[in-house]
Amino acid sequence: MTYCFYICVCLCLVIFQTTIIPYISLFSKFYDLLIPFIIYVGLFRPAREGILFIPVLGFLMDSLSGGPFGLYVTTYFWLFIVVKLVIKYLHLENNILLLFIVAAGVLMENIIFIAIGFMLGPDSRFPAIAIRTVIFQILWAVCTGLFFLIFFNHIHKKLEKWFNELIAEKS
Repeated sequence: MTYCFYICVCLCLVIFQTTIIPYISLFSKFYDLLIPFIIYVGLFRPAREGILFIPVLGFLMDSLSGGPFGLYVTTYFWLFIVVKLVIKYLHLENNILLLFIVAAGVLMENIIFIAIGFMLGPDSRFPAIAIRTVIFQILWAVCTGLFFLIFFNHIHKKLEKWFNELIAEKS
């Protein structure tokens, strides 16, 4: 049931991110919507669930992005691992802290993208507009990241409760 939830949420996020967001000028510098989902899986779910699903999600995004293959697999995998390591030292009840975790995830993804861009092209330059884009993405993450985490957690708990009640009725 959990993997079905993951698949549905990720497909909806990917479709929304690739078909709707590019056509709304307000969201032209919006961050990768799968980052809050990966952080949600890292924060609130057991590692065994994410360790299987995150690479598959990365392969999906690699095949859709047109960028270097393995870029999203690497980014999502390391983001998941870092969240799992950091969770040992943080208290998840603090919502302000969750805001900064999503923003840090967006920053981490951008740093990985920029670093891989520099590795691929020795004459690569860091355009000034990229700094502005990263800043806007971090601001968007601070404004919306917590809502995504709360939404994913709420929906997942409701679906698990409904599924458990359904199983209890059947037996």
